[in-house]
Amino acid sequence: MTTPILEATGIVKQYGKFMALGGVDLRVMPKTIHSVIGPNGAGKTTLFHMLTGTRPVSAGRIVFEGRDVTGETDYQRVQRGIARSFQVTSLFPSLPVRENLRLAALGTAPRKAMSGWRLPTGDLACTDIVDQVLDRLELSRVAHTAAGALSHGQQRRLEVGMALAARPRAVFLDEPTSGMGVDDLGAMKRLIRGLVQDHTVVLIEHNMDIVMDISDTITVMQQGKVLMEGAPAIVRGDPRVRAAYLGNMITGGKA
Repeated sequence: MTTPILEATGIVKQYGKFMALGGVDLRVMPKTIHSVIGPNGAGKTTLFHMLTGTRPVSAGRIVFEGRDVTGETDYQRVQRGIARSFQVTSLFPSLPVRENLRLAALGTAPRKAMSGWRLPTGDLACTDIVDQVLDRLELSRVAHTAAGALSHGQQRRLEVGMALAARPRAVFLDEPTSGMGVDDLGAMKRLIRGLVQDHTVVLIEHNMDIVMDISDTITVMQQGKVLMEGAPAIVRGDPRVRAAYLGNMITGGKA
């Protein structure tokens, strides 16, 4: 397909005199993994805020599936099919895994979102979508365990699952492997790689092994602007990228 599912043009975000984003263009193709990399302060998370509606743009235009969503809020974009996870895990720690996912599924419909306190029966149980997400997360065996009792890696997967429970067409993942040990990375990598069967994935990730292995396209940011963009092999071989971000860590470190 040649038509992007998401197209951002000239995105600017300014806080007073500070220019966090200085005119960023981004085209994300459907059913691909599009990673955004760069050092701390490059503007990656700020860009995510703009694209998902968490914060308003100062200038620019965002089109999702042919519709201009620039002025829409985050909850309106969720209803359009955009969902995201955050750097800091945000769960209901005292509630079971299944209930966390059920509440996330209810949140996509305004009428159902206010029914989270009612008994989870009938449509309010969201059984089909919750079971599908549990299976995809490899968390079915801990479905009735409190989210706060999960390992850090399991919690990070559950965070991704709560985005998936919204039945999105585009999923934005902000450093999903943050703080993970080596033993948990494989499960998260399998999860992200498998998402493109049904979703478009936009990924911020510092683990270069994962980025280079699973991405279809990589956008490299520097000081609030796009430095370059291309397939992993092109990015890997670009001298500007190697000098600025990857260096000798491209085969197994973080940038």
